[in-house]
Amino acid sequence: MGQIRQIAIYGKGGIGKSTTTQNLTAGLVELGKKVMVVGCDPKADSTRLLLGGLAQKTVLDTLREEGDGVELDRILKEGYKGTRCVESGGPEPGVGCAGRGIITSIGLLENLGAYTDDLDYVFYDVLGDVVCGGFAMPIREGKAKEIYIVASGEMMALYAANNIAKGVKRYAKTGGVRLGGIICNSRNVDRELDLLRAFSKELGTKLLYFVPRDNIVQHAEINRKTVIEYKPDSSQANEYRNLAQAIIDNQDFTIPTPMDQERLEEILFEFGLMNINDDYKI
Repeated sequence: MGQIRQIAIYGKGGIGKSTTTQNLTAGLVELGKKVMVVGCDPKADSTRLLLGGLAQKTVLDTLREEGDGVELDRILKEGYKGTRCVESGGPEPGVGCAGRGIITSIGLLENLGAYTDDLDYVFYDVLGDVVCGGFAMPIREGKAKEIYIVASGEMMALYAANNIAKGVKRYAKTGGVRLGGIICNSRNVDRELDLLRAFSKELGTKLLYFVPRDNIVQHAEINRKTVIEYKPDSSQANEYRNLAQAIIDNQDFTIPTPMDQERLEEILFEFGLMNINDDYKI
């Protein structure tokens, strides 16, 4: 294979990780980059905006219904400007680990020749509250060499980001994975930019990009499009283009230095996110 940049995007559920990944992808393909997005979230909503809202059949559902011998075009659909879109899916609710779908999907994509030499980027959009089992697979197996964490200036988002950094550190030696930075998907909380910069520095990485909050993102989603497709001239579309360029230009990859509970709470307290008497043990 050529030099495909394989990137995993992690972040707390509900942080806007899938939205950020799809809008960033739109910025890359607009620049002529060839991109494949592999949704690794059981909700299977990692490619919806790139496909115009088309509900894509997941790899696991396809395998369940059709058995072995599945062709690539059954699980890979072309979306916005030729983006290749795949949804891993998950098991039936209450049955087995949802992370298994990722392991199955990546193996199948490899076997079916989806990782072609003309690809510039592969993004794995991964459920990231916990870096366990199958959800750790893109970094444990060394598939994705670059990790970005989507966070905001909210306490639970930063707890999750710190836990994800622990997972990256654990597999850094064996899988060669590195942290490329934090992407802030802003929630407009007080001193958010300063907090994310301080948090990133403490983790031994940088705040790669600060995406401002804008209701146009929700309007675009209702119309089942990325912001770049929905309102290409908007300032928010330019923010995602700038994020895409920041990914292209980034050469700063580190093994993170996650915080212990005490240090994380000190930072959260310093920025007014928790009271010193609160007893959050996660």
